Amino acid sequence: MFTGLIREIAKVESFLDGKLTLLSSYKPKIGDSIAVNGVCLTVTDVANGKFSVDVAKETKAIVPKEKFQNMVHIEPAMQMGDRFEGHIVQGHIDTIGEVIDIKSSKDGVDFFIKVEPKYISYIVPKGSITIDGISLTVNSVYKDSFRLTIIPHTMQETLIKNYKIGTKVNIETDMFARYIEHILEHKSKTNNPTWQEIDAINMSY
Repeated sequence: MFTGLIREIAKVESFLDGKLTLLSSYKPKIGDSIAVNGVCLTVTDVANGKFSVDVAKETKAIVPKEKFQNMVHIEPAMQMGDRFEGHIVQGHIDTIGEVIDIKSSKDGVDFFIKVEPKYISYIVPKGSITIDGISLTVNSVYKDSFRLTIIPHTMQETLIKNYKIGTKVNIETDMFARYIEHILEHKSKTNNPTWQEIDAINMSY
């Protein structure tokens, strides 16, 4: 589990045969979970000033290769007792979005991101969303896109400052939106789910 608060911007040293090696001041342990641009990955090697993670074939099929190139956001998994900020992030990418417009506003910079229409139901105005591992708040939702207002601090401290029209982004929608839809869909099929069925739904998250 993650919070969507970026710990560091790391540099990609190499990405070959599913092995991603990052140059970073953060030193994890082998077996640790770490989010790279919002993707939960497992640390397999640690060396002086760098570490490696394995990227599965399924992940490579979903996430564009450029999200594992140049500079990337990293966040280690939460530990018991950590202060909770941001929102609950699983590190599971739901879809890939595309920046279609960028406009300056009085509060920061507005980014308009297009997604497949079927994911819009999981994106709620004033709700949470994760973009390349960053916990953000949705401002407006449209038919096949949504708007984020990025404040100056976030622009300065993340790679969002480099985004342009056409930039692809990893998107994890809000877990609770998916959770609620799953329950409602299940209920519509069974009319009156049993407590055992509800427990089974809970265990799937």
